[in-house]
Amino acid sequence: MLNLEKYWENPEVVEVNRELPRAYYIPYSSREEAASLKRGRSPYYQTLNGEWKFQYHHSVEQVEERFYEAEYPAEGWDSLLVPSCWQTHGYDQMHYSNVNYTIPCDPPFVPDDNPAGLYIRDFQVSKAWQDKEGYVVFEGVNACFYVWVNGQLVGYSQGSRVPAEFCLTPYLVPGRNRMAVMVLKYCDGTYLEDQDLWRYSGIFRDVYLLARDRNHVRDVFVQTTLQADDQEALLDIRLETTGAAEVSAVLSSSDGLELAVVQDFIDSSGALAMKVENPMLWSAESPVLYELLLYCGDEVLRFTVGFRRVEISEGVFQINGVPVKLKGVNRHDSHPKLGQTIPLQHMIEDLKLMKQHNVNTIRASHYPNDPRFLELCSQYGFYVIDEADLECHGLAIADNWRNMEKGEGMQSYDDFHQLSNDTAWEHAFVDRAKRMVERDKNQPCVVIWSMGNESGYGVNHIAMAQWTRQRDPSRPVHYEGAAPQYRGNPDTEALDMESRMYASVSQIEAYAKDAGSKKPLFLCEYSHAMGNGPGDLMDYWNVIYAYKELMGGCVWEWCDHGIERRTEQGERYYAYGGDFGDKPNDGNFCIDGLVSPDRKPHKGLLELKQIIAPVRIEAVKLQEGRLRIHNLYDFNDLSHLIFYWKLECEGEVIQQGQFQHVPAPPHAHAEVKLEVDFNAAIPGELVLTISCCLKEQSGWAERGHEIMFSQFIVKPEGTRSLQPAGDSPWRMLTATEQRGMLSLEGLDFRHVFDLKKGMPAELSKHGVKLIQEPPSFNMWRAPIDNDMNLTRRWAYEGLEHAGMKVYACGWSQSPEQEVRVQVKFSLGVYTRKPIVRGEAEWRFTPDGGVLVKVTAQVKEEIDFLPRFGLQLVLPESLDQVEYYGYGPHESYIDKRYSVRKGKYRHTADEMAETYIMPQETGSRWGTEWARITNELGMGLRCEAGQPFSFNVSHFLPSDLTRANHTHELQKRKETILQLDYKMSGVGSHACGPMLAEEYQMNEKQFTFEFHLLPVFAEDE
Repeated sequence: MLNLEKYWENPEVVEVNRELPRAYYIPYSSREEAASLKRGRSPYYQTLNGEWKFQYHHSVEQVEERFYEAEYPAEGWDSLLVPSCWQTHGYDQMHYSNVNYTIPCDPPFVPDDNPAGLYIRDFQVSKAWQDKEGYVVFEGVNACFYVWVNGQLVGYSQGSRVPAEFCLTPYLVPGRNRMAVMVLKYCDGTYLEDQDLWRYSGIFRDVYLLARDRNHVRDVFVQTTLQADDQEALLDIRLETTGAAEVSAVLSSSDGLELAVVQDFIDSSGALAMKVENPMLWSAESPVLYELLLYCGDEVLRFTVGFRRVEISEGVFQINGVPVKLKGVNRHDSHPKLGQTIPLQHMIEDLKLMKQHNVNTIRASHYPNDPRFLELCSQYGFYVIDEADLECHGLAIADNWRNMEKGEGMQSYDDFHQLSNDTAWEHAFVDRAKRMVERDKNQPCVVIWSMGNESGYGVNHIAMAQWTRQRDPSRPVHYEGAAPQYRGNPDTEALDMESRMYASVSQIEAYAKDAGSKKPLFLCEYSHAMGNGPGDLMDYWNVIYAYKELMGGCVWEWCDHGIERRTEQGERYYAYGGDFGDKPNDGNFCIDGLVSPDRKPHKGLLELKQIIAPVRIEAVKLQEGRLRIHNLYDFNDLSHLIFYWKLECEGEVIQQGQFQHVPAPPHAHAEVKLEVDFNAAIPGELVLTISCCLKEQSGWAERGHEIMFSQFIVKPEGTRSLQPAGDSPWRMLTATEQRGMLSLEGLDFRHVFDLKKGMPAELSKHGVKLIQEPPSFNMWRAPIDNDMNLTRRWAYEGLEHAGMKVYACGWSQSPEQEVRVQVKFSLGVYTRKPIVRGEAEWRFTPDGGVLVKVTAQVKEEIDFLPRFGLQLVLPESLDQVEYYGYGPHESYIDKRYSVRKGKYRHTADEMAETYIMPQETGSRWGTEWARITNELGMGLRCEAGQPFSFNVSHFLPSDLTRANHTHELQKRKETILQLDYKMSGVGSHACGPMLAEEYQMNEKQFTFEFHLLPVFAEDE
């Protein structure tokens, strides 16, 4: 092995010869260059991105040659693109882990077989840089690295996701130079970087050289103060220089108007001050940015300034003196092909998509993002919780089996606090806070500093928070790991808010009601968006809006971390933990986002958009067309919005119009009156839909982009009684029994009922076959991710494989020719007692209709069922779906706020959502009627005595249950129809509270009816 100081196992050494952390900026030579925001236009910037020579070793012990020497022959090495994660290029092991450390937990020690990546890059130094100081900046290297230039060791650094800057002046020569870097996969810092993510390695963010004047501005801290009721702003520009230099500052407005110019001679440290009258304030809704240019020698430094104040007053979080709700998401750096190497355009697409879905807050979970990402957040308008690169929850379960047995969560494990209480690690902890704060302190978007995630809470965290408050008292400090349930250090004076993960709705409401609660409460993670979910968003936001002490929260999380792969046949799918043979792994727990890896919104994001929308509409006197428009914006009025309305009867538009100029200031409301006639003599249900849209194009959405919608049912029909069609002299029904089969024939239909199995065996109209096999009662749904904590119990009770036992089956025919079949049955599985006992009455009418009424009792031991209803297997051709209910996409009892009532048409394939881990999908809650036919309209019409749920697909629940990836699904020719009396909600129980009782299918006794009517829709 190379003869090197083994810094990677010493927590008290986190760097050697690294420059002190500073604010992010790029020196330019002119205002025009700086305004372009293109770093490559600066003559003082030289990228080292591109092809590097690369050699991978399974162990640092194998690195014996002096590869870093200036003339070392590396022609036979591989080439690797920088920036990149070396695992995405086929080196080492793709590995996903949530909590578990991927190495033996023995801090500060790491395995002797510590993988190493060796990088070599030759570069030229411009003659124009001859009299300059040279620096290299590594914006992100995982996990630690040594760097040499021209054979000389420059330094060492660890801390993967914050910059490391080194002065190269003593090592550079005119013309050709060589840089060599050795990156190690593990170091003592690995114990502090146990985030829930793919474990990538390498130089994964940008690398570049900077040429600086001998005496230059080293660091800048732009501090703003609002006074005189926000009518006056003070700008305090704190400067550090590398020597005596004259510095001038020019402040311009967003439209380029020069507002103030100051200059002074700064020697090592000093300050420049400005005053701005009637400043335009920055907020996420109105991200007004001023331009600050600093001139020093040949250099121009550009910063954006947002005049705003962040404070907590009487336990309420405020921006610019206004109580603000943080409507956020947790965002990891994640790309389906590039891993944690994130292109700039990818960042922009993320932010635009968030804005389009009413998100105003981003928690940088759980590390500082690329500095350009924060610049974009300031520009587009987001509140950012900037979080230190710190997470060590693997300690909680690394000690012994008893910890695992307790099952109480991390609060039951004393080892959770091990490193935070060990003063030998204090420097490593505080270093991560310092480097984050110093880099990002000038970003207006950063409104909260966070001291990491799930790392226990002890004296080292307190030291982090105290340093942060001293360095920047203008922003509050957050850390969820200090919550009382973790039983850490009770001293939380250095923290400005209470924070919780996955607290239930009742728990956050109890906190808000508690007179002893003195700090605002922030949900740093809630509503786990894994798979088909989340389903509890409205409940949270009804409570959050009701109490000023509740700041809001960030849904976990923004995107699925799937890795794009293709089968041998070329079919694309997304891989997750375990697909690469990685151990330990947490399976598909990384597939828990609101958008897919390629940024296609899941329906959970549409739910979030609707629920956190900045406008709400309520009816005042609907019959008079009077509505109340609530402005939930914190700073904006509604002048940028236009409202479109339409009145429909079963999907047909009968009136429509628009209105604008709603005079509702922020946090207020106004009434409007629509010119709509509800008294038109139109049979059926009337639905009024109001759509709130952007009046003009913005930087993140087109003109007409919908912000939210509301619907009102004007003439609800209520519960219907299912009755067969009236008598007709040309209708008849004959019934004959032979060998346990009851044949039922009418003018244009023939049905057969199997008296032994207690189910119809055939349904047909004009000879067209309408079912492929007998229906069955179904209680099972393919487990959604949020069922993961329930599936074992459901499987134990036999819900998936339950068969039907027929105790008795008899039939009779009335004088009106109607035939009734009475069936007494149970549903159960081997070993276990029956799950359900019930009676079913099947009524066959002369028009060919089939009415089934079921009365059932569920055994007490089962808390709730996933669903209960009928499963029908239909012929292949019956794959056209039309229904009147909620759409156009899936909905469940607790996930239904993004759907609107109307008439919809889909194919069976279009009914489903695609989840990376196949699971229950495509249900339609609150349906009035559905028709499943062939392309000529021949098929079945389904109704019920009350609104019902249904879905249609080419997969049985068992097919979805057994598949682990989409490419494993084998589409059936037949069409599978599920008619559900009720379906339990989806919730967010994968990493959150149990599904709320009101969303559980927990009835122990129930009765429901369905009406199946053979139809030829084109003739009827």
